Amino acid sequence: MASENVYVEHCKGVNGLDKVNLREIRGCSAEVYLDGGQVTSWKNEFREQLLFLSSKATFKPPNAIRGGIQICFPQFGTIGSLEQHGFARNRLWSVDPDPPPFPANTSHRAFVDLILRHSEEEVRIWPHRYECRLRVALGPGGDLMLTSRIRNTNTDGKSFTFTFAYHTYFSVTDISEVRVEGLETLDYLDNLKNRERFTEQGDALTFESEVDKVYLSTPTKIAILDHERKRTFVLRKDGLPDAVVWNPWDKKAKAMADFGDDEYKHMLCVTAACVEKPIILKPGEEWKGRLEISAVPSSYCSGQLDPRRIFRSYYLILSTFSEI
Repeated sequence: MASENVYVEHCKGVNGLDKVNLREIRGCSAEVYLDGGQVTSWKNEFREQLLFLSSKATFKPPNAIRGGIQICFPQFGTIGSLEQHGFARNRLWSVDPDPPPFPANTSHRAFVDLILRHSEEEVRIWPHRYECRLRVALGPGGDLMLTSRIRNTNTDGKSFTFTFAYHTYFSVTDISEVRVEGLETLDYLDNLKNRERFTEQGDALTFESEVDKVYLSTPTKIAILDHERKRTFVLRKDGLPDAVVWNPWDKKAKAMADFGDDEYKHMLCVTAACVEKPIILKPGEEWKGRLEISAVPSSYCSGQLDPRRIFRSYYLILSTFSEI
């Protein structure tokens, strides 16, 4: 038991809310609040914060926490009958006391399994019964992994449809010095233009104004380059074909009560999602989605990542990802 406490700690967080701290021996850490099943912190071995959390974030359920990684289910955005981004990020999740272990050939020790099930009150606004499981794991090298399983537990024979997203706020040094690679030449829906469909023209995404785009049929790997910090976030995803890129910029930042006026300069949301084509589950069926995020050193040369460093980092990521 003593050795397990090195990796997983159940404790109280802001306003006495229950949370779980995950730690690895090298010093990497993550923090998960049961309210919303939300990751609010992810730090590397140098104790540097890799996720953005607003200084004005409120930890007052049932309001979502502004930042980190929000679980958006059974609806992403406002397309649907529910409140924006659904209700999972506003509900209290429970810890699975007897989670399935990682495969024997892995060395993962820092992880927690959370469960969210329908409530009778909730069935009145979304008339379906479900079980949503979330595993948050911190790899030995500091990679952050989220795995979701959603099962239709309806007893009336009815299927249900949902959209899903890991709404991830990344911490960046200066948004004007950030570029995203992996989404170029793809079609996207522009939420700032009534979801009109366009094709991305640039060789990479850069930012100089508000952006809110849903990229469609995206690759399994996306990179976010923070040039000033010489850091690259690498996203690898499975079961999540879309990617949402969002930054509110100055006017909308000032309009949000739980967001600092100038904080848009230091954050970028790149969200692994399933939005365009909703998932349909028959009773008893299960859907699975995964996201793995790594933060690796990078250098910028002729618009490309340092190939030697990236090859080594991607090799480590692929090795870890294939074990789970």
